[in-house]
Amino acid sequence: MLKTLLSTLATTVLLVGTVSADTVRIALIDPLTGPMAAAGQSALDHLNFHARTINANGGINGDKIEIVGMDNKVNPQESLVQFQKAVDDGIRYVTQGMGSSVGSALLTAVNKHNARNPGKEVLYLNMAAVDPAFTNERCSFWHFRFDAHVDMKMNAMTSWIEGRDDIKKVYLINQDYSFGRAVAEAATRMLKEKRPDIEIVGQDFHPLAKVKDFTPYVSKIQSSGADAVITGNWGQDITLLVKAAADYGVDLPFLTYYGAMAGVVTQVGDAGVDRIYQVNEYYGDFDDPDMAGQQVAMYEQTGWDYYWLRLSTMLDMLQKAAEKAGSTDPVQVAFAMEGLGVETPTGEVVMRKEDHQMQLPLFISVLKDDMKYGAEGTDFNFHKIAEISRDQVSLPTTCKMRRPDNA
Repeated sequence: MLKTLLSTLATTVLLVGTVSADTVRIALIDPLTGPMAAAGQSALDHLNFHARTINANGGINGDKIEIVGMDNKVNPQESLVQFQKAVDDGIRYVTQGMGSSVGSALLTAVNKHNARNPGKEVLYLNMAAVDPAFTNERCSFWHFRFDAHVDMKMNAMTSWIEGRDDIKKVYLINQDYSFGRAVAEAATRMLKEKRPDIEIVGQDFHPLAKVKDFTPYVSKIQSSGADAVITGNWGQDITLLVKAAADYGVDLPFLTYYGAMAGVVTQVGDAGVDRIYQVNEYYGDFDDPDMAGQQVAMYEQTGWDYYWLRLSTMLDMLQKAAEKAGSTDPVQVAFAMEGLGVETPTGEVVMRKEDHQMQLPLFISVLKDDMKYGAEGTDFNFHKIAEISRDQVSLPTTCKMRRPDNA
C-alpha cells in the first residue's frame, strides 16, 4: 500500500509540476489503481528506473526523459480520455501495454489525431498489447511494438511442447477479450500443426479482472485429465489462477505468457516450483554481472523485480533513434527507428521496418527454488530451460505500411 501511495504521489507531481522545454515526456496510459494496478505500477516504476539512468548519462540529445503516469483502469474509453489529456498537455509519446482492447482504442485514436494534426504527431510505443493484428492488417507508421506478439510467443511455446512426449492433453483458459481469444486460437492452430496427437480437453474464457475465485475453473481443469494448461492470463488473473491451482493441489505444468508478473511468486511459492512456466524475452537467473546489478538495484529502489526488460529496450531504442535523427520530433524519430537494432542482455533486437514489430529472442523458463537472485524477496525465480533465437521467433507479416508523404 505504501509503495502504491508513493508511486501515485510521484505521478501526481509529474502531472502538475513545471515542465522544462528540454524534456521528452512519455505518457504511460495503463492501470495504476484497481485490481490490475500491480502490472501498471511496476511498469511505471521500471520506466522511471531506466529513465534515471539515461538522464544521468546525458539524456536524449541532451534532453531529459520524463515519464507521466496516467491511470486508465484498463478501460478503453478512459484510455481515450487520458490520451486526450496527454495530447492537450503537449505530450507526443505515449506507451501502453495492459490489454489489447485498450491498445486497439489507442491505435485508432493516434491514427486519427495524426491525420488531423500535422506537425503535432504522436507516437504510440506499444510495450505489451500483443494482438497480432496491430502489426499485420492494422499496422500503422505511428505504432511500434516492443514485445513479441501472441503468435510469436505461441510459436515458441508450441515448438517447445513439440518435444515433450509427456504432454498429450491440454486445457486452455484465457481472458475473454481479443488477446485471450487470440491466444486460444493460436494454441489450437499451432498444436494441430506441430503435434496433431495432442487433444484440447477443455477451453474456458472468463471476464477480465472480474474473477475473485478461480476454484471452479481449476476443478474443471482437474477433471479434464489434462497434462498441461496454456494461459495468456496476466495481472490479477494469472496470480489468482495459479494460486487456486496450488491450493487445490493441481499438479500440472501451467504454460503461461505472464507467469512471472508481480505477485505470482509470493502467492504461489513452493507450490509453483517446476510447475509454472513462462515464455518471455527475459528470465530471472541471468548470470551477466551488469544484469545482476540491475536486478538488485531495481528491487532496492522500487520494491519491484526487474521484469520489464522490454521497457529498458524501448527507452534505449528511442534514445538511439533520436540521436540518429538528430531530433526528438516524433516523425523524424519514427523514420530513424525503422530497421534500428540495439544490444540487450539477450543479444541484438531489431525493429522490423515492414511492420514496426520488434524481432527478438524468446526464452522458456520455469519457477525454481534456491535461486541466486530471488524474486519478490523470496528464494524463487525463473530459470531458463530453452532459448528460441530471433530468427526462429520471427513470423511473416501481412502489413502494408502507409507512410507520411515525406517518406
